[in-house]
Amino acid sequence: MKSIIYILTIFICFNTSAINGSVEVAKVPLSKLKLKEVLNTSGVVWSFSFINSRELLYTIRDGKLFHLNMETNTTTRLSNPNVHAKGQGGLLDVQYYKVRNKFYIYVTFSEKKSDVVTTSLARASFEIIKGIPTTGKWEVLFSANVKSSTSKHFGSRLVRSGDYLFMGIGDRGHREYAQDKNLHNGKILKLTMEGKVQLWSIGHRNPQGMDIDPVSGDLYSCEFGPRGGDELNLVIKGKNYGWPLTTYGSEYWGPSIGTTQMKGMERPIMYWTPSISPSGMAFYTGDKVKQWKNNLFLANLSSRHLRRLVLKDKKVIEQEILLSDFKQRIRHVRSAPDGYLYISTDSGKIIRISYE
Repeated sequence: MKSIIYILTIFICFNTSAINGSVEVAKVPLSKLKLKEVLNTSGVVWSFSFINSRELLYTIRDGKLFHLNMETNTTTRLSNPNVHAKGQGGLLDVQYYKVRNKFYIYVTFSEKKSDVVTTSLARASFEIIKGIPTTGKWEVLFSANVKSSTSKHFGSRLVRSGDYLFMGIGDRGHREYAQDKNLHNGKILKLTMEGKVQLWSIGHRNPQGMDIDPVSGDLYSCEFGPRGGDELNLVIKGKNYGWPLTTYGSEYWGPSIGTTQMKGMERPIMYWTPSISPSGMAFYTGDKVKQWKNNLFLANLSSRHLRRLVLKDKKVIEQEILLSDFKQRIRHVRSAPDGYLYISTDSGKIIRISYE
């Protein structure tokens, strides 16, 4: 595959509100971003995960898992669990983890269980045999206990913290269940690497981004609001994040939903109205752009840009809009072992970002 190089101007915008995410966009060129296309395929590249600086795994939402060698431009189709791909569901997040000296691929996906479609977690061993990437038998470790009649709001990113995983589950289009502790609708969960689950936080609408601050160790999550009210949350064990009792968004047809504040409910550390549609998110831990070190990046869908957030004392103190000229629905973002930042798009691309 021939690499394609894009040159795009970036623009800076500074946060003018500590909570609502309103910004003044000053279109002053700071420098230029250089984008190198490492994959151009068909379908939504929902997630990707690095094995090393040369190889990665990626998911296509309609139910396909692939291995990509970026040096040789070789793509290999891998096996995957039985996916029920419909609406916003499909093969979702992918992560590559070493567990007790064995390498595994972990995926989240929508799975049909009786008359309900739920969000599930599965894993398979991974190795390269005679140069061919190979997976072992897939094992479903966990299936969320949800009530749902829709094909939307599945979540669900994974992030590892020591011997545990955090996993987000959307409200599945039934907002009332986000406050029900007996169900997994609208929750963030903590699981062992073998899938034993613990309820971590409640009151979420559709968390599709999650990462851990490399400096503080804090867990952050971003989620879609309805019409407006997209949120960035500092996720703390046992806390209630309000949905649908509190939100800065409104119904798609106009009326407000609940209130913006309520005793016992956590407020987001940042929200965006109108919506930016934050999907994946990642802290940048690389060394190629020193100005970005430990900053948080959000991949955005409807607003079609990448957003850099500077955090200090658990607050957003600055924002920067990137790639607005690229005009792509950016689905995910990751900091890579080679020191660069990578994004994926709904148009089937994975792109490496450098700063010159």
